[in-house]
Formats: sequence, C-alpha cells, structure tokens
Amino acid sequence: MKILIVDDNVDFASTIADIIHSFGYTSFCINSPTEAISFMEENYQDISLILLDIEFGFGEKMNGLDLLDIFRRNYIQIPIVMVTGKGTIETAVKATKLGAVNFIEKNIITKEKLRNIVDSTINSTKINSEDYEIRNFLASLGIIGVSKVMLDIGNSVVRYGRTDLNILVTGETGTGKKLIAKALHSISSRMRNPFITVDIPNIPKVHFQSELFGYVKGAFPGANETKKGFFQEAHKGTLFLDEVGDLPIDLQSNLLSPIEEKIVRKFGALENEEVDVRFISATDKNLPEMMKAGTFREQLYHRLRECEIYIPALRERTEDIPEIVAYYTSLHNQDFNDNKIFSQSAIDYLMEQDWPGNIRELASVVRVILQTIQKEEIDSTDAIKLLSTRASKQQRMINISSTISHTRTLKEDLAEVDRIKIEKTLEQNNGNVSKSAAILGVSRETLHNKIKRYEIDTSSFRKKRS
Repeated sequence: MKILIVDDNVDFASTIADIIHSFGYTSFCINSPTEAISFMEENYQDISLILLDIEFGFGEKMNGLDLLDIFRRNYIQIPIVMVTGKGTIETAVKATKLGAVNFIEKNIITKEKLRNIVDSTINSTKINSEDYEIRNFLASLGIIGVSKVMLDIGNSVVRYGRTDLNILVTGETGTGKKLIAKALHSISSRMRNPFITVDIPNIPKVHFQSELFGYVKGAFPGANETKKGFFQEAHKGTLFLDEVGDLPIDLQSNLLSPIEEKIVRKFGALENEEVDVRFISATDKNLPEMMKAGTFREQLYHRLRECEIYIPALRERTEDIPEIVAYYTSLHNQDFNDNKIFSQSAIDYLMEQDWPGNIRELASVVRVILQTIQKEEIDSTDAIKLLSTRASKQQRMINISSTISHTRTLKEDLAEVDRIKIEKTLEQNNGNVSKSAAILGVSRETLHNKIKRYEIDTSSFRKKRS
C-alpha cells in the first residue's frame, strides 16, 4: 500500500512518512502542488491514499483545495485526507464537502489517531473497490444499476451463486429476472456446464412431462427416436424454471422427486435416471398467496426457495435510469456508428415515468427513440412525443382486449368489435345511418343489415344527443 504525502513543511512530512512506514505502508513525500501534479500524472496507479496539506507557503499559486479539485476530477478512485493547521478547521470542513474523505489537525495529531484514520480510509476503499467489482460483474451481463439495492442484489448473486442451493428470483415482469438467473449460473461451480431455460407458460400441458423428462422411442405415436428432456440436458448445470408460478397445480408434483431425489424417468421408460441439476426459478406471482389459495404446492415452494432474490420495480430505483439509458445508448452507437446522447431534460423526463413494464419497457423506448429521431441530442420533447404515442396505442389495445372473451370464437370476437365500432359511430352522428355508413366505409344497405343483425336501436342514439 503506497501513500502520498503532500505538504510544504519538509520536517512534518518526513515525520509523517516515518510513522507511515511503521504501519507497514510505503510513502512518498512531495512539498509543492506543481510537483504533486506531475508526480500523480506518472504514478497515480500506484497510490492508494493521499494526505494533502491545505495551506502552502507564499509563492505557491495553488493551495490544498485547488489540488483537491484537480485530484478529485482526475483520480476519483483515490481517497484524500486533508491535513490542516491551527485555525483552519472551517476550511477543512469545506474540503470534506468538496470530496475529501476526512481531515487531520496538525496540532493534535498522534500516531494512534493517524493510524486509525489511515486504516479506516484504506479499509473503506477496499469495500468500495469490491462494490465496483460487483457492479462491473453485473454490467458485463447486462444488469445495470448504481443504486444500493442493485449493489445488494449483486452481493446476493455472489453469495448465493457460489453455493449449490436452489434459488427463487422474484419481481415484476421486465425487471431482469432471467439475467439474474444467468448471473447466478455464471459465478457458480457449474458455470462451464449447461444453463437450460424452461419457458413454462409456453409448454403445452399435454407435452409437459415429455419436454421435461424426455421420452423413449415408441413411447407414443410420433416418438420415432429417444429424446432427452430438459432435466437430462441440464445435467451438471443449471435448470432455470422461468415463470414457475404459471405451472398448473396438477403438474407441480412432477417436480418434487427430481428436485428432492435428483431422479427422473423418461416418458415410456422402465428405469429411473440420476441427474445432477441446480434449480433457479423465477416468477412475478405472489407464491405465498397462491399457496393460501391452493394453487401452488407448499412442498414445491420450499424446495425451490432455499434462497430468494427480490428485484424491485424500476419505479423504486429511479436513480438507475440514467445508467440504463446510457448503457442502451452506448449499444446503439456501437451498432449504428452513431454519436447520440440523451439530454438531461430527456433523462429527467424518463425518470419521472412509472415504467409498468420496468427495464424491458424502458429499453424498448430508448431503442425506438434512438432509431427514429434523426438528431444527435435527444431532448425531452422527443421522449414526450414517443411516450404519448405509445400510451395512445396501449389504450386502444386495452379497449379492444376488453371486448375479447376466452369463451367466444374468433368470429364471435370480431363480431363484437364490429358491433362496438358501429354503435360508437352512430353515437357520434346522432343515430344518422347515412353519415355513419360513409364514415365506416360501407354502403347504407350493408350498415342497415349489420344494425339488424346486432339488434342495434338507432333511435336510442338520437335520444342521447337530443
């Protein structure tokens, strides 16, 4: 560990250097601001801490605060402790507000006090360095965030990932649960083995057993060869059960034996197989509530949730939005050879939104803006315009989806949309069939036939507008 001492008092600097050496650290003494700047330009990578005097003698153009400003801008990773003489405590306090991590008063300095400050500062720096490494690790996997909650998640990923425990990842849709699952796998002892995703909502119920457990040749019509299931494919690796909360209750018991006993049997086979699989599951559902409602098995819940990582919604960590926008902007600029940026006003506007679709929605908006706005700096008006357009489209989809029923055929749903459109047009035209037909782009006769088929009372619209 190397410490730089910058002080114009040669004797004092030498004394401090001797004490530093007694702690087991290496030190360098510099006696003027200009020399300190030159020294740091060449040696900054070796310095772990700077002890910086505030006041320098006559003839010096810079004082300690000037140096502090330069070092903070150029070497932000290096902590700086200010050294102050008698009567300059207010200046020292000001220095801490400008970025110094602490200050020492010369007239009351002791070896013990110096050691406490140096050791605590260096230990704190080690912690910050570990935080930096965790954030870099997450960012390398596309998990972006500078908030404390994301740092906590990163620490959980490292801590749980290195175990062989089954992990449940929870959070709203679009928060990045699959990315967290991949991060857990990438830091585990299984990292060189398969990471297999089971997209539970998209597996037809009738195919669930054969997809997960595999099948032998001739097990059913069309089984022309023996096929591995997801369990066998994930052997020695990780099986990621995506949206496990969507698994029907009558299929959930199929997972108990593979998780508990590490044994599976192919569909149509007579013998069991051993599999070595680590389970990571994800859901946006409230599984404890589902257990109370009898739609999720408690035995399965406890087997899958030996550890849990909860990812909060984006609206709960808006301080991460600028970093996320910068990340996707950087990807765009690389892919399209652009130099686009988001203005601060645009960032501020994006931070004010709720983002019900979370990171997935924000990333989509950023990509659309970057690819459709033909200028280098994106401002708030560009973001407002796009989000307003998307909101209108989403509302139209909601209006349409509210007319759709799972109990009706497609033909019946189309007829319902047709009826609603006709009624709204008649309402807008005070029940006038001719005007409504012209607006709808059909003949008057065709509209009359539809009105008759759907049993629409045109007089009711005239009464409403009278």
